[in-house]
Amino acid sequence: MRKKIAAGNWKMHTNLREGIALASEIDKKLQKSPINPEIGIVIAVPSTHLASVAQAIDTTRICLTAQNVAYETKGAYTGEISAAMLKSVGVKAVLIGHSERRAYFGETDEILTKKITRVIENDMKAIFCCGEVLEDRNAKNHFNIVENQVKNALFGFSNDDIQKIIIAYEPVWAIGTGVTATSAQAQEMHAFIRKIVENKFGKDIAENMTILYGGSVKPDNAKELFSQTDVDGGLVGGASLDSEDFYKIAASF
Repeated sequence: MRKKIAAGNWKMHTNLREGIALASEIDKKLQKSPINPEIGIVIAVPSTHLASVAQAIDTTRICLTAQNVAYETKGAYTGEISAAMLKSVGVKAVLIGHSERRAYFGETDEILTKKITRVIENDMKAIFCCGEVLEDRNAKNHFNIVENQVKNALFGFSNDDIQKIIIAYEPVWAIGTGVTATSAQAQEMHAFIRKIVENKFGKDIAENMTILYGGSVKPDNAKELFSQTDVDGGLVGGASLDSEDFYKIAASF
């Protein structure tokens, strides 16, 4: 049975003090009013916060996640942070391929595959992001774009390793815009992605793969989105910076 997950991506927000406070608030809400323990809780925090946040939360309940990782294991790569470094401070998962990394930092499918490989080598989960821009959606090319992203980045992995990957579908036109894909649009794409995975890795792996939706997820639309057959939760941006909103989203399953 695939895991249901509420994941928060803080992006480049909060200083260290604010980040520790936010993580602590989320942790306290989960302790005071527990939600179904089968629901996974993920927070992807800035790299400067990782070690401190690990000390401020119950890491058995909250999956501490990094927003990026180097594609090399070690060496003369000034400013980069390796997968082994992340693991050493308590990180359990890493976001890979977010549209902002693709658009602003030129990350290619080849780079994303290398990053996922480093994450898996260090026994962490990879949360792989994919999604189309508005022009591709309007041109009805969105299925081709997402299919190519999934195939190019993931199809080189073994059946064992693909099970260490979570997919997050994020229509770029819905990220931070206040525009959300309809529940029908989300379900349609999630079912399409699951079929791509099935065709390559088999029905059992596809049925057990977690596929998240990201793009202006809020407390007032989370329940409807998460009720869709192939939507296994959300990768939440802005709303994850408010502990009450994020808790409400996590409680929407």
